[in-house]
Amino acid sequence: MTSWADEAVALLERLVRTPSPSGQEQAAAELLAAWAAERGLDVQHDATAVRIAARSRRSGPTLALASHLDTVPPGEGWTVDPLAATVRDGRLYGRGAVDAKASVAAMAAAVADVAEQGGPARGTVLLLATFNEETRDTTMPEALRTLGRLPDAAIVGEPTSLSPCVAQRGQLLLRLVWDGEQVHAGWAAERETQPVNAILRAATDLALLQVLRPGRRHPILGNVSITPTMVSGGIARNVTPPRCEVVLDVRTTPAWSHAELIELVRGAIGGRVEVISDRLVPAETPAHSELLAALRRVRPSAQETTSPTCSDWVFLRGADAIKLGPGESRVSHTADEWVALDQVRAAAGLYAAVAREYLK
Repeated sequence: MTSWADEAVALLERLVRTPSPSGQEQAAAELLAAWAAERGLDVQHDATAVRIAARSRRSGPTLALASHLDTVPPGEGWTVDPLAATVRDGRLYGRGAVDAKASVAAMAAAVADVAEQGGPARGTVLLLATFNEETRDTTMPEALRTLGRLPDAAIVGEPTSLSPCVAQRGQLLLRLVWDGEQVHAGWAAERETQPVNAILRAATDLALLQVLRPGRRHPILGNVSITPTMVSGGIARNVTPPRCEVVLDVRTTPAWSHAELIELVRGAIGGRVEVISDRLVPAETPAHSELLAALRRVRPSAQETTSPTCSDWVFLRGADAIKLGPGESRVSHTADEWVALDQVRAAAGLYAAVAREYLK
């Protein structure tokens, strides 16, 4: 019998050695599709995803194992080759090792494991490895449309240290704009009425935002966070600024709609509020999740957690879903990104066990 845990590690090494920054996933997708075909699996590859399925002859629900093949660029500061899949002290280092090629490799191995045992008792377990997740052009929405219907349940493959994540924050990006009056700075003090200074207007309002605390607290995720992350203003050193702009990163919870938070910010400042992006809404596992119950049965010791980061879960909110994967989320996108290989092996077994239990 095949050791699918070891197969997951071997596949992960090959995937990490295959660069796949967002928009350049073709080689990694072909590698994954070929791996599945060589093992006799039902595999499809198109412009939106690689799909690998194990099906039952009996009808039943579809469980999607959903993750992504793209990575952020390697960046600077590495002490090892980011594309060498270096193994040291039980860890595999490389760009995409934890986010999210470890999940993809373990999920592929899990589907192969279920298929080797004759498939699920009913329904379908389906790996959905999509592209461009690290950008605003993720292919997940189109990949789901290609399926024809939303899966009944989904495990979103992102690093959670194999703890089931039952809620994740959303992200609302706002641009705040203040207008001022442009005059020579040398003459500003001579004017009877001081010119309106866009930077000073912004500073006053941002000080108010520091103490703005939206009152509705989510029972798991806690409060909404509001963080200024970028600022620009002024046109020259000797001219009063006619304009100042600030980007606001709002990490949201299901306790608030994005529309409500937009109006809250508008009411708190004197400048204009423009929406940059409001599509990444928060997500949470249903209160009576059959998928979470299946996971608890196969892994009673599992400790539920939450996530401050966004993922393609946002497009699977209508399904019974959790986020679950090997590795630590905090090392995503960092130099010397790594994943513990014992977690990759454990993930392959856990995904397969949950699939069998949910589809029994």
